[in-house]
Amino acid sequence: MSGSEQREDLVLVVDVGNTNSVFGLFRGSDLVQDFRISTEAQRTADEYAALLLPLFARYGINSEAVRALMVSSVVPPVNMHLERLAADYFGTDVLFVSPDLATGIEVRYDNPQEVGADRIVNAVAARELCGAPVVAVDFGTATTFDVIAPDGAYIGGVITPGLGISAEALFSRASRLSKVDVRRPERILGSNTTEAIQAGLYYGYIGLVDGILERLLADLPPNCPVIATGGESELIASGSRHIQRVDTNLTLTGLRLICQLNFR
Repeated sequence: MSGSEQREDLVLVVDVGNTNSVFGLFRGSDLVQDFRISTEAQRTADEYAALLLPLFARYGINSEAVRALMVSSVVPPVNMHLERLAADYFGTDVLFVSPDLATGIEVRYDNPQEVGADRIVNAVAARELCGAPVVAVDFGTATTFDVIAPDGAYIGGVITPGLGISAEALFSRASRLSKVDVRRPERILGSNTTEAIQAGLYYGYIGLVDGILERLLADLPPNCPVIATGGESELIASGSRHIQRVDTNLTLTGLRLICQLNFR
């Protein structure tokens, strides 16, 4: 394969979240590899390259094969460093998801500029995978619920504190309660403090998630699918009455779809 052919081969997409940034490499519609790096606003392009390029080499990926860089970012200070990364190390342009970019989805929000890029990306992917209507739930630093109407438009959603934030608030404010792993307990009735905390966090959060979903679904056609993504998606979906599908790569898929619309 020639160098020019290689440059048409791979697309690098980046989901910059408040806690972690996920880099995904696509060949066509196939996710070749993904990498997770902690989000730090002051991390430079050279530092990103120092982390990423050895990972590329480990999996036999030629960085010269990257032809485009597509980014969803909720941490604006990171953006300029990713622009430098694209230019200096991949020799390509970078596009950031925004209301002004072609996304293939109509955004019906009072102020479209307020909608987080990750929410639009998740909506695009959820509609592609499940059709419309659909509800996408993303379990991250915050948990977001985003609704796509029957006609395929994004119409809004709900934002709540994430499970991790909820747990940290409990541990920081209650000095006699020790930190515990957040996991599904064997039963809701805890016979010791650790089990009681785990039951409260797990079932309490499922109650929050299912309570919101129940109200959202009441305003949507019957049998509307719910798809979840994010770090706690499998844990919470295992006990939810309404989440039918989990796709941990939902955001990366949405970025790939938007990239296809904008890079030719």
